[in-house]
Amino acid sequence: MEAEAAKFIGAGLACFGMAGTALALGNIFSSYLTGALRNPSAADGQFGRLILGFAVTEALGIFSLLVALLLLFVV
Repeated sequence: MEAEAAKFIGAGLACFGMAGTALALGNIFSSYLTGALRNPSAADGQFGRLILGFAVTEALGIFSLLVALLLLFVV
């Protein structure tokens, strides 16, 4: 019984990574929009970096979801 409770607590803690991902994505896009509004001519040059930052951040969120699911259903 205690092991099952620890499993749920661990999965819940792993979900904090998804909350961090949501905050980071908001920060990435707000910084891009701020920079694009200040200097519209440089916005096209920074778009590739925006997509790269989005992909890496989203991958970390998916990884934390995977850890949570592994804790719930495999361990």
